[in-house]
Amino acid sequence: MDLGIQGKWALVCAASKGLGKGCAKALAGEGANVVITARGAEALQATAAELRALSPAVQVIAVAGDITTPEGRAAALAACPQVDILVNNAGGPPPGDFRDWDREAWIKALDANMLTPIELIKSTIDAMAGRGWGRIVNITSGAVKAPIDVLGLSNGARTGLTGFIAGLARQSRVASRNVTINNLLPGPFDTDRLRATMIGAAQKSGQPLEAVMDARRKLNPTQRFGTADEFGAACAFLCSAHAGYINGQNVLMDGGAYPGTF
Repeated sequence: MDLGIQGKWALVCAASKGLGKGCAKALAGEGANVVITARGAEALQATAAELRALSPAVQVIAVAGDITTPEGRAAALAACPQVDILVNNAGGPPPGDFRDWDREAWIKALDANMLTPIELIKSTIDAMAGRGWGRIVNITSGAVKAPIDVLGLSNGARTGLTGFIAGLARQSRVASRNVTINNLLPGPFDTDRLRATMIGAAQKSGQPLEAVMDARRKLNPTQRFGTADEFGAACAFLCSAHAGYINGQNVLMDGGAYPGTF
């Protein structure tokens, strides 16, 4: 299927590895030019080189910086001739007990996982509407639907973003101009973040890491973790010309782990 995004420009955040990289790879594979950003310059350049090798016909621009800062956002936006597709993504805050989190911890979580996506949307959405085409995908978390007790910072910040998007996506001056905004909610994917969480669990339990990983896999109906490539493919479809009637939705990708009917 031709997704109809060849020649479009996409800005993909936190794209040096993991789910962000999967999204950038899928978009570039469909002929979209991509600006990728992340804090780690070395990993980012390696990803840029990989994308260029896989998709020689597209332009790939790497901008190292912290997207959660005004300077990082400005640099990423300046590198993109126009933003037709915006994929918001940022690393989640650490797990813990809310009794240990001070105001600074909460503000940092909100900055990264709620306010940064809103600022990037604010910087790009009106131009998208003016051109009559735009796609925005926010990578949030399955915890938005099924909160995880130790991820209170993430639960709070990402749910705040979800509520904001629910209203914005349905504004007539957005939706009627062929601009869609959707959220992709990952469950357990085989990423560095999941492995770091599993390392913490292994240290706490005294079990070997692979035993903890295997037990976590078996909790999922699919008996496996998701892959960044399949996540990227779903993102690319939501960004496609065929997804113009999918708007304001929370698309859960968790292998069926969420037990609800709705």
